[in-house]
Amino acid sequence: MKNHISLYSLLLLIFFSIITSCTKTAEIAPNPNLVYESYTPQSTDRTINRETYYKKLQGFWLATCIANWTGLVTEMDKIGNIGEIKTGDFYTRYDWGKPDQPSIWGEGIPSDLSPVIDFVLADEDSIWGADDDTDIEYIYQELLLKYQTSVLTGEQIREGWLEHIKQEEENYLWVSNETAFNLMKEGLVPPATGDPKNNSDYEMIDAQLTTEIFGLFAPARPDVALKMAQLPIQNTARENSQWISEFYVSMFSLASAVDKTLPEKEQLLWMAEQAKDRLPETSYSRAMYEFVKAKYNEGISWEQARDSVYTRYQINQADGYDMTSRKLYCNACFAAGINFASSLVSLFYGEGNLVETIKIGALCGWDSDNPTATWGGLIGFMMGKEGVEQAFNRKFSNRFNIHRTRIGFENNGIDTFENMALKGIWIIDKVVQEEMNGGVDLKTNTWFVPGS
Repeated sequence: MKNHISLYSLLLLIFFSIITSCTKTAEIAPNPNLVYESYTPQSTDRTINRETYYKKLQGFWLATCIANWTGLVTEMDKIGNIGEIKTGDFYTRYDWGKPDQPSIWGEGIPSDLSPVIDFVLADEDSIWGADDDTDIEYIYQELLLKYQTSVLTGEQIREGWLEHIKQEEENYLWVSNETAFNLMKEGLVPPATGDPKNNSDYEMIDAQLTTEIFGLFAPARPDVALKMAQLPIQNTARENSQWISEFYVSMFSLASAVDKTLPEKEQLLWMAEQAKDRLPETSYSRAMYEFVKAKYNEGISWEQARDSVYTRYQINQADGYDMTSRKLYCNACFAAGINFASSLVSLFYGEGNLVETIKIGALCGWDSDNPTATWGGLIGFMMGKEGVEQAFNRKFSNRFNIHRTRIGFENNGIDTFENMALKGIWIIDKVVQEEMNGGVDLKTNTWFVPGS
């Protein structure tokens, strides 16, 4: 396996030497450990360009980092006080650019990322740091390449977590991820680590922020994406937290199936309507989806919609969402449910605008870096790296430090979005050929994706 990793490094070095020395777009390198089979395209196949997708994956990583770090400024600042809403209980649009308030664990001290609520951006000569919204997905991508598989086993997930996550604090794990990791150290293997009998935190947000990338590994085929994501999701989640994660994975896959002639707003609404089928009709997660969408359709402000979410689910505990009655720490501010409802506010009201979606997500409350990172990554993928740069009218760093939060990677943990995107392309090559029974044409840089 070490030889495989060395081969990857050599090929990546050659690849990036070429693209930095030429002004012309470089050919996307083939996966050195995949035998590309001949394929006769069918008239019903969907064609997807690998080079375009490569740029989209860079946009995913870049926008995820922008949204993640911006959301961290307001993370857990506003979680609601159980009772009638008063001025100051939540942020509004008018708080953007104003002083950041302390989080629930801030001990009276605002975020050290920014003195005011604003975007946190890495200049070209700096490095993006990993966080829990990016680092586990990074691990999963590496594991898929290491084991040359499209579907990870529970043992492979466990070994990867134990190898790349610090055994002691600070290990940047919380709630269900932390519980699952401790269970792994005791010898349990996914999916047992997310079983409610073993993991009391199974309803928390963790699976959402660690598995969306599987949707990108199976473009236009959410059925394949969900197959790939099943164990990673069940590693930490069940029931509503699992269904919510499947909703996100489906949306990320559907980004390659949407009618791109539609306005961005209509594209996202179509994707969401398709993905909501992952939410059982009797679940509180489905009720949350329908409730937030109805509020959006009413034409009220996003602040009013967010306040309505708080009142309906944290005060009135409607639709079976009973977290408040359990008297959990911070009223379960890390729960999958309340953060899902909050994320839908930023999705619908952001209307496909990357900048506005991140702003609303950061101001909406609760675990605000997670929904921002999710939708930032999805919209950034749809726009591509250049589109993200245009949205902010500037250039950004393309480097990423996975060792800020994780351990055991090459080059002292310093990677690039180009490299990370290329690895994603290699994974998809294998998925298209072996999981979808489709084809890869390296000459035309095309995937042929059969329908489900």
